[in-house]
Amino acid sequence: MNPRPKKRPPSVKRQPRMLRGQIWVEAGSKAALTEAGADLLDQIAVSGSLSEAARQLRYSYRRAWMLLDAMNHAWPRPLVITATGGQGGGGALLTETGRHVLRVYRDLQLQLEHLLDVAADPFEPLP
Repeated sequence: MNPRPKKRPPSVKRQPRMLRGQIWVEAGSKAALTEAGADLLDQIAVSGSLSEAARQLRYSYRRAWMLLDAMNHAWPRPLVITATGGQGGGGALLTETGRHVLRVYRDLQLQLEHLLDVAADPFEPLP
């Protein structure tokens, strides 16, 4: 007789996430992509503007610019291209590399969250 895997009783509510993790990508000894950088890339993709992305994230423009500059220099190809503002306005645009790196980073985050959820839940069988 094979014992059936234990299932969580329906009356037990799922607890808030007990385990948390963070992904930090380095190039050499420097951070190439962090959660803050990924959030900045997301907002640039939505707004098309570094200053607007900084405003949405409540980052100073200087912090956003330095973060973006560090990311652009850490990767073999820039993640974002920018145009200086002025009468016609400036802008910021994720490059193909930037879109790819962000997509992979967010996918890794989901995989890590799933792994931590499984590890923290004694009723779920390990994959």
